[in-house]
Amino acid sequence: MHASSFRIGRVFKLAATMLSAWALTASAPLHAQGSDAGFTTYVQSLWPKAQARGVSRATFDRVTAGLVYNPRVVALDRDNLGAPPNPNTPIPAFAPYKAKHVDAARIGGGRAVHDRLLPMLSRIEQRTGVPTSIMIAIFGHETAYGKVTGNFDLPEALATLAYEGRRRSLFEPEFLATLEMVEKGVPRSVLKGSWAGAFGYPQFLPSVYLAVAEDGDGDGVARIWSSEADAIESIGAYLRRAGWRAGQPWGVAVRVPAGFDRNRFATRLQPTRCPRVFARYSRWRSMAEWRADGFQPLNGRWPDGQVQATLLEPDGPGNTAYLLTGNYRAILDYNCSNFYALSVGLLADEIDR
Repeated sequence: MHASSFRIGRVFKLAATMLSAWALTASAPLHAQGSDAGFTTYVQSLWPKAQARGVSRATFDRVTAGLVYNPRVVALDRDNLGAPPNPNTPIPAFAPYKAKHVDAARIGGGRAVHDRLLPMLSRIEQRTGVPTSIMIAIFGHETAYGKVTGNFDLPEALATLAYEGRRRSLFEPEFLATLEMVEKGVPRSVLKGSWAGAFGYPQFLPSVYLAVAEDGDGDGVARIWSSEADAIESIGAYLRRAGWRAGQPWGVAVRVPAGFDRNRFATRLQPTRCPRVFARYSRWRSMAEWRADGFQPLNGRWPDGQVQATLLEPDGPGNTAYLLTGNYRAILDYNCSNFYALSVGLLADEIDR
């Protein structure tokens, strides 16, 4: 979700684009009536594709046995898609979202988890370069520090969404990835998660798990569904591969000087992905240049003056603004939403206090 070479791989775009659903929507649904007629036939037709990925027939039969079409999953997907975004619709204020997602419960819970796991977290930070508080903040946002991970059967949900057809190009490969996971030793019984296929403490899609998940506790298995060490190591690995730069902040809250000419620094880029997210930023400038124009950090501390940053005013002029670095873009790779990425950064700052 930023300028990392690894980011161009399809797998790292999947998790982030779940909230940009219309960008992934295909043409008309193949099964608009929600019928389950032909579901089993469709699932069985995937055997050659599974075999090509190294899945044995025994694994294929074991995972697909008893799968049924789940209309609830389709209903949730349709509700999530809603109407196509209208570029003329005002973007809601960030402040209410922040109040809900950077609240006392998440801050207190994050500090408790952070303190309890600090020796392990420090080792993971050394390996990945990602601050301990950022990894814990994502852990908190995704699953309330492991408390809410979802209870949908992943193969059933993903096969249903693939069969339904509107976003088959997304969900069929994810279903096949669940088969590959089982072939590689992931227990069938742990394949539980969200209706859209995200699972475990970090809420990875199956393809992301296969590409990114790492063993953080040394037992040889990346058990992101039950091991905090594996989950947090995998979050750090994700952000590292997404371009996180050690030693740089995600951003800094600032006060914009009166009379600042926003038009002068408007971006000239035409975003092709998450346009409503990326179109809100200014041009990139160094922290030293922003400082020279009279910007003031609300915490009183400036990052290194050579660090490049872009300006975002989520609640408009006159409210708290943020100078965001390339590391913020790494968080956007995880979930392409300014509100999400800002709240992760702000929660991490609170955990660090």
